[in-house]
Amino acid sequence: MPSSPSKTDLRRSLLTARQAIPPAQWRQNSDRLCSHLKTWATFEQAQTVLAYFSIRQEPDLSPLFVLPKQWGFPRCVGKELTWHQWSPPESPPESPLGSDLATIYPLQTGAYGIVEPHPDAPTLHPDRVDLILVPAVACDQLGYRLGYGGGFYDRLLSQPAWAGKATVGIIFQDAYLSRLPHDPWDQPLQAIGTEAGITVPQNQ
Repeated sequence: MPSSPSKTDLRRSLLTARQAIPPAQWRQNSDRLCSHLKTWATFEQAQTVLAYFSIRQEPDLSPLFVLPKQWGFPRCVGKELTWHQWSPPESPPESPLGSDLATIYPLQTGAYGIVEPHPDAPTLHPDRVDLILVPAVACDQLGYRLGYGGGFYDRLLSQPAWAGKATVGIIFQDAYLSRLPHDPWDQPLQAIGTEAGITVPQNQ
């Protein structure tokens, strides 16, 4: 009986498939996913949301960033993530801190070529966070996530200050699998968001 693919092999094949998505389809799927998030009660009620800047054809969440919420984005510092406030220039005036953050603290390219907030931008502490939109290569029906191999989010979510925070894995439907290989330290997510909708894993 053939063995299951390793995380490394699975990650490679899924990233190749994702980067082959035609740009128009990628845009349409991203917009559909954002529409589902907008009407999801957990998102609607959240005041402070942690998100990410899309790379490698990850679902693009930027249409959400103009909504009047407090947004946080990660910086890689060593093996940890630190979270900083940021709002796009077109944010409405009623957004927390308005749109001044984008001017005062411009984005920059950080570790791994990922766009990051400015290191001097205001930080966000766990007690202020209501929801984390977690990037992933794939997720499964038990809520487990296949990441990029750095372990940043697993380390984050295993810390007591972050345990219990609402989390939703952000992927396209083709990367929503029945089962993923997982290790004891992998932290399951509370929901999965795709262009087909928001689902709660079977183990929740």
